Amino acid sequence: MAGNNEQNSRVARRKSQPQPPKKHWFRRIFLSLVGLFVVGVLAGLCLFFYYAQTSPTITESDLKGTSAIKIYGKDDEYITNLGTSNLQYVKSSNIPTTLKNAVVSIEDRRFYKHHGVDYYRILGAAVGNLKGSSLGMQGGSTLTMQLVKLAVFSTDTSDRNLKVKAQEAWLALNLEKHYSKSQILEFYINKVYMGNGIYGMGTAAKYYYNKSLKDLSLSQLALLAGMPQSPTYYDPTTYPSYATSRRNLVLEAMYDNKVITKSQETAAKKVSVKTGLSSAGRSGLTTHSKTNKILDAYLNQVRQDLLKKGYKLTDGEKVYTNLDMDAQKRLYEIANTSKYVTYPNNGKQTFQLGVSVVDSYTGKISAMIGGRKIGNVVYGTNRAVQTDRSNASTMKPILDYGPAIEYLNWPTYKSLSDTKYKYPGTNISVHDFDNNYLGNMTMREALVQSRNIPAVRTLQAVGKTRAQTFAKGIGINLKTVNYANAIGAGVSTLQVAGAYAAFADGGVYHKPYYIRKVTTADGKTTSYTSTGKRAMKKSTAYMITDMLKGVINSSTGTATTAKISGVYQAGKTGTDDYDSKYKNSVPSNAVVDSWMAGYTKNYSVAVWTGYDKATEAGGYLDSSNEKISQQIYRAMMSYLQQYSPNSDWTKPSTVGTTKRNGIEELYVVGHLFSSSEASSGTSSSASSSSSVTSSSATSSSSSSSSESSESSSSEESSSSSSASSSSAESSSSEESSESSSTEASSSSAASSEATTETPTTDTNTEGQ
Repeated sequence: MAGNNEQNSRVARRKSQPQPPKKHWFRRIFLSLVGLFVVGVLAGLCLFFYYAQTSPTITESDLKGTSAIKIYGKDDEYITNLGTSNLQYVKSSNIPTTLKNAVVSIEDRRFYKHHGVDYYRILGAAVGNLKGSSLGMQGGSTLTMQLVKLAVFSTDTSDRNLKVKAQEAWLALNLEKHYSKSQILEFYINKVYMGNGIYGMGTAAKYYYNKSLKDLSLSQLALLAGMPQSPTYYDPTTYPSYATSRRNLVLEAMYDNKVITKSQETAAKKVSVKTGLSSAGRSGLTTHSKTNKILDAYLNQVRQDLLKKGYKLTDGEKVYTNLDMDAQKRLYEIANTSKYVTYPNNGKQTFQLGVSVVDSYTGKISAMIGGRKIGNVVYGTNRAVQTDRSNASTMKPILDYGPAIEYLNWPTYKSLSDTKYKYPGTNISVHDFDNNYLGNMTMREALVQSRNIPAVRTLQAVGKTRAQTFAKGIGINLKTVNYANAIGAGVSTLQVAGAYAAFADGGVYHKPYYIRKVTTADGKTTSYTSTGKRAMKKSTAYMITDMLKGVINSSTGTATTAKISGVYQAGKTGTDDYDSKYKNSVPSNAVVDSWMAGYTKNYSVAVWTGYDKATEAGGYLDSSNEKISQQIYRAMMSYLQQYSPNSDWTKPSTVGTTKRNGIEELYVVGHLFSSSEASSGTSSSASSSSSVTSSSATSSSSSSSSESSESSSSEESSSSSSASSSSAESSSSEESSESSSTEASSSSAASSEATTETPTTDTNTEGQ
């Protein structure tokens, strides 16, 4: 008993002692999870606001679909819309309630309840992200967030990430503070991509049904509402079965959202998705695309010009250009068919071209093409305005002979030496295509036959500074001039066409321009023009033109292929040889570029031809295709002259004529060079007192007061101001032709600049 009592008392004592608390593991786990969740939420919020700080700015113009920019031609005729946009913007008041209900039902049923972000959907998206499901990335977007995505973010799946989603949410919240639900829905309906280059449901209605939104049925509106998810596969003309499934899904969503009745749903499902489809809208877009393809280079430059002028290209401006659509179509045909020119096909590269057509009197750009066989590229490479290829010998009137007449008063019979010669200050020899030397020849002969050595000698005589000034006056802005530029520099066909137009217009230069006026959506009209500026004396322009006629008409000229029977025109060819390091990889007669630039009193046309990758396989021109530039020019100028007056240039009173070796030559009145002066390079200041022919004197005395003013003040002052320096330059230049030992120091101007002279090629050539 005693033992039992003792055991009982120990048990009782243990029971009476305080027991340690039971371990509540479940509660601890729960609290830990809650803590982690709170930390996760706080971390997520911190990350959200961190991303939100770097959100892009969004403007109303970003939210709106870009209204079509209407392009008009030279006679105010409507031509096309700029770019691929043909947007039919529809205001909210003109958007059917049925369409609004359809969009909300299929895309964002809680649209009118949230404030830009639907937290229920965001939570679902977050879970989807944790699971690695793509559903999470898409399912959380509200209509407002989708609008933000369309306005400022990429829609590519690869660009969808947590940062972008956070920024979309932040911008959506802010968007709903500034715009009503009705405005947001209007923006979205006009912004979404609907396939086939179409943006906006109003535009899609025109494209698929050739109707306005208000004229569409429930079935048609439901289809449009569902198409943005996959516009290609829900195209009713291409995939009617997919389109039917998607339309039915929208109708079911509308019924579930209580915006249509069951009977309406059933009736709409029975309608074929092909009902009401019209080809008229699609053909209209096809025509638009074809037109824009023909105009691609021109439209690209118009677009860039508008941006430079400060237009945003979002407000539906009306742009009135100088485009001659008929001429543009003909130019496109010349470039892309074999009707006018047969193009080579070497199987390696596409024979390319760039052409600019400028009105000689005004500088208006009438037509332009930037390449051939370019495919369906929008705003592709425009070779007509590129300046990375040498214009070769088309530079000679601009940088050499034009300045020589302008500043040195050289006559067309000025004697030049075609003998062995090196670029001043270097050991680099100047060559011609035939590697021959023809001895002494007149300036006219040198230009007609396009001899290189006389051209470089002429630039040396003029001086690089004055030559650069002359070229700048007619739109050729060379940052620096070296002696190799006498036979070519990196300029565009547009620049050359503009410069030659100044010769055509008697020495007046108009900067080429595309746009003549712009009318904005508020009715404000701004006009643009190119004010002509006298860039040279009339005598210079006329004498250059007279010599350039021989390039085309003379049997020894290099542009006989460009001749058009009965048409008064002048022009110049140019071919650019390969650098010596490529000589061994191309045929001996291969050239890089071939040019033809010419003009009438009406138009100036410049053509470049060649291959884009001249140093790669199939990238060279040769004797079989280097005259294609002349063929293109002839085809285009022949078309232009059909609708233009054909008249010759009138010799100004400041130009005299004289017979030399049986040829009628020209000189600047008051500067008749004697035979010895013409051959020695003596300054014309010494001949200013020489007697002139009676016919010249009569012409001079009977000239108008303005002509007399030009002759006495402009021409003679120019001569006197440059007499001393030009005399030294000309004399030393001509003497330097006798031996290479004196070439490096042949003129003071050349000697001072010789150290910076770095010709880019050693054998720029002129093809025959």
